[in-house]
Amino acid sequence: QVQLVESGGGLVQAGGSLRLSCAASGSMFSSNAMGWYRQATEKQRDLVARLSLGGSTNYADSVKGRFTISRDNAKNTVYLQMDRLKPEDTGVYYCAVLSFMTPQLWGQGTQVTVSS
Repeated sequence: QVQLVESGGGLVQAGGSLRLSCAASGSMFSSNAMGWYRQATEKQRDLVARLSLGGSTNYADSVKGRFTISRDNAKNTVYLQMDRLKPEDTGVYYCAVLSFMTPQLWGQGTQVTVSS
């Protein structure tokens, strides 16, 4: 069975850094585009970063220049490096398998809280 498990969230002060990990199992890791989404309290789940099969990346304007999505095929893991964090980055971060640029499978989410 295909499963995604996120980890690495936590509580940090503004200006700090976190690295989120998304471990995939049950399928060929390199066969899918991957994405990171964020859902803030009482808001919808929106795309934060996307990594395509061709290796191109796409970021939300609010995180561009601060976040970096990457993958390690040997470990079947996708990462989201988050630097210079801001309080507005707070939310639950979800890893997703993408097909036709649309999320098809979600992880359970990991909480990121950035204090002022």
